[in-house]
Amino acid sequence: MLNIAGGSFGEPFPTIIGQAYGGGYYAGQIGVSSVATHYLVVGPLSTANASKKWKDVNTATPGADSVIDGPQNTADMVADGNATVYPAAHFCNDLVIGGFSDWYMPAINELDVCYVNLKPNTTSNDTSSGGNANAVPARAGNYTAGNPARTSASEFQTGNAEAYTAGNYWSSTEYDATNGRRIRFSDGSRGYGSAKYVGYSVRAVRRVAA
Repeated sequence: MLNIAGGSFGEPFPTIIGQAYGGGYYAGQIGVSSVATHYLVVGPLSTANASKKWKDVNTATPGADSVIDGPQNTADMVADGNATVYPAAHFCNDLVIGGFSDWYMPAINELDVCYVNLKPNTTSNDTSSGGNANAVPARAGNYTAGNPARTSASEFQTGNAEAYTAGNYWSSTEYDATNGRRIRFSDGSRGYGSAKYVGYSVRAVRRVAA
């Protein structure tokens, strides 16, 4: 639910990474050519995070290949099969948290924004990963060993209540018929994993128009 003149339920737009907002926590902005189009809100760890398969079939998912449109990727998966076929997408899609029901599985560039702004630890970054045309500001180059640094949002630092785990998180961006794209939250490494693997996590997000 959006208030056209402002944020969710009329709240002022968030300004501080990790700030409680819109049923979750402010994770940053996404946009086009460094101009913000949406605020990203990550759901609470206790209710919006789970270990789920990306899918349980070896067929391509029509439409679920956007690097930025997580809502559409999620909708495409939900339309293509039930929760047995697409466990992670249905988990996110079915959430109702803080009165909001528009949660979804983040696309790879949205997941990257969550990593950059909410990185839980001080581990050196994977310097072969990191470019993101949809970040605000946009990033053409890869991470350096020390940038991004551990998040300044204390609740998201390792050991605290909202911290991402150091393992792999699924994005909603399909790699191919048998693999989904993922980011490892210990060091930002991007890659893909077998969609049937149950050891990766998913954490739902929602958008608020800027």
